[in-house]
Amino acid sequence: MSQIKVLITGTNGQLGSELRAICLNNEHITYRFIGRMEMDLEEIDQIHPILESYQPNYIVHTAAYTDVDAAEKHPEIADKINHLASLEIARYAQENNCKMLYISTDYVFKGDSNTPLEENHPANPINKYGETKLKGELAIINTCPEAIIIRTSWVYSVFGKNFVKTMVNAMRNNNQVRVVNDQIGSPTYAGDLAEVIKQIITLGYWEPGIYHYSNKGEVSWYDFALAIREFNNLECEISPIPSSEYPTAALRPAYSLLNKQKISNTFSVDIPNWQDSLRKMLVRLNY
Repeated sequence: MSQIKVLITGTNGQLGSELRAICLNNEHITYRFIGRMEMDLEEIDQIHPILESYQPNYIVHTAAYTDVDAAEKHPEIADKINHLASLEIARYAQENNCKMLYISTDYVFKGDSNTPLEENHPANPINKYGETKLKGELAIINTCPEAIIIRTSWVYSVFGKNFVKTMVNAMRNNNQVRVVNDQIGSPTYAGDLAEVIKQIITLGYWEPGIYHYSNKGEVSWYDFALAIREFNNLECEISPIPSSEYPTAALRPAYSLLNKQKISNTFSVDIPNWQDSLRKMLVRLNY
């Protein structure tokens, strides 16, 4: 059996860091992790030769411009990274018989549904970040139809900056915090998603298409904050507010709960409940 080479972008991001923690080289699979220092996604013309130097059998493309509010001010940079760089990676994958897995977002949806969103639900983003990620999706589908796209939501991890860490710090340093209660979805523990990606690669069963993944359950950011407070035994008061009282540069979808049945059925994925995964992450973080 020949050695399988897996290249993972976004090594310093939340998901990339979780993948790096669990994907260890063995006699069958070699993992390589690259970040901006090794491949700057704004330098489009450099992407192909850099990928050629690694000659991967799989590319797991987790790198992205993920600052949702900054994307409103810098849409050209967000488009270059999320769309044009993804297109170039898809071209390489298609030309070199390389399997590509791309991480996308619930922000491709408008947020006006009231039932969990299936993969074929019409995409209609309401912010620049969502627009550029959707353009990345379409570019990959049209260029590399054998690719797998996984949309996820509300990602958090022991690595990097995220809502969970922000809330714990805010609750420790303040008597009261305000959290929006009219945006509904489900958190995604990046450690869980990393395990799913590793499973897809390790099992060698590849079924192209778009899939949704987040943890089980339906929750608002306010409910999420309450659970964070409870698990950490904090005393801070949490006040629910509407999104209109917490204005941001980019609009957020009011409802982006993802239906995970397809990925569960296709790859035999057991999806944990969001409370269980939150508890697991906080134990790892030792908060």
